[in-house]
Amino acid sequence: MATQRTRRAPQALKGTVVRTERLTPSMYRIVLGGPGLKEFSAGEWTDHYIKLFFPRPGVSYPEPFDMQRIREEFPREQWPVSRTYTVRRWDADAGELTVDFVVHGTEGVAGPWAAAARPGDVIDFAGPGGAYAPAPDADWHLLAGDEAALPAIAAALEGMPDGAVVRAFVEVAGPEEEHPGVGPVEWVHRGGRRVGEALVEAVRSMDLPDGVPHAFVHGEAGFVKDLRRWLRVDQAVPRERLSVSGYWRLGHDEDGWQASKTEWNAEVEAEQEKTA
Repeated sequence: MATQRTRRAPQALKGTVVRTERLTPSMYRIVLGGPGLKEFSAGEWTDHYIKLFFPRPGVSYPEPFDMQRIREEFPREQWPVSRTYTVRRWDADAGELTVDFVVHGTEGVAGPWAAAARPGDVIDFAGPGGAYAPAPDADWHLLAGDEAALPAIAAALEGMPDGAVVRAFVEVAGPEEEHPGVGPVEWVHRGGRRVGEALVEAVRSMDLPDGVPHAFVHGEAGFVKDLRRWLRVDQAVPRERLSVSGYWRLGHDEDGWQASKTEWNAEVEAEQEKTA
């Protein structure tokens, strides 16, 4: 059976930038280390994620960093900005945590921080959470997503059972955004089209392997909704064989998207029940 989600209280940790790398024109890799990661552990899931906390300009927070204390003692407008990112890799022996960031120029909070990060910079974060790992008993595996989901897809490919049948699709802006060393992946180039449009076409037109898949579909909420409907209704994939989530939504920052995500999930589920 597919692995099931477990929850645990996130722990507050502090990472120190060890090194940085620009993987593609829009993807930056940050490797965190230092004594603040002593209590960190990951490996159960391939979609482990952490919540990074970015301080408000001009605001200093007490040490050790404690979000609960901050929420109790600081006005809301001074709370740190939180952003969620996938753990690309955790090297327990080296004590190094790798996180990949999509950077759109000066837009947003986390992207500009990653682009400007230098060894010695520190960042507070909480985690990890996680929910998905490739099920060893699946007939085949479907992985589909955009740049935001690429780190989790790459980790899932590395965590596949021996001999697994895998179809992986990743939509990126163009060939310059393909990641060498990540595979096997069918790269889908967006060009000037809406995010996810080309990806949905590629996934829906593939030759389906025999049997029931274990599917991981994450990224922009619009295409995620389309592929979730296709998997649940058209392909009759059981709900427990799906890991499907909107990481972000066009026209929303993470705060706005998270505020509306519960309602969005309920609408999608209701729509699929009507058409099933």
